[in-house]
Amino acid sequence: MARLIAERADALPGLAEVFRDHGYAGASLSLIGAATGLGRGSLYHFFPGGKREMAEAVLADIHGWFEQAVFAPFAQADDPRAGIDAMMVAVDRYFRSGQQACLFGAWGLGATRDPFGPAIAGYFQRWIAALADALERGGVNGEHATTLAQDVVSGIQGAITLSRALADPSLFRATLGRLTARLYTALAAV
Repeated sequence: MARLIAERADALPGLAEVFRDHGYAGASLSLIGAATGLGRGSLYHFFPGGKREMAEAVLADIHGWFEQAVFAPFAQADDPRAGIDAMMVAVDRYFRSGQQACLFGAWGLGATRDPFGPAIAGYFQRWIAALADALERGGVNGEHATTLAQDVVSGIQGAITLSRALADPSLFRATLGRLTARLYTALAAV
């Protein structure tokens, strides 16, 4: 029996899990219904645009979480190290020490990228820009700050893949530690 969900946002965690586990193409309405507890009618009530609207809502929700928990601390921190520390803690928590896939990263690799390309690119651009800006405020040269931010974000994404593939959360945590040290070293060199 379908359960009642008061708001559309209540369905987003279940939708995100289905999209992470099965991809966009593999996320059938029956899997979505099972994960959210909503029947087809309720799903279309909350998401009249169907599966695409569901996916867009999930991506927007994830981006919003990162905006609040990762990107905003960079802008609010007087010391870039505080923003870096907040980012690493939030990233470790969000990705469950590398055991939860990054939906943006996974969808950026395949055919799903096409319909959601702007959202995927925007997420990664925002992350890189927020980190690079914090590094620049700490005195790191603009070009070097951007390159370093790109390396860190790609390192986190790679660590998610490796950690999940080997079922070893310690790999993710160790990578976060090395990336943090690399950022600190860049800040100390100015």
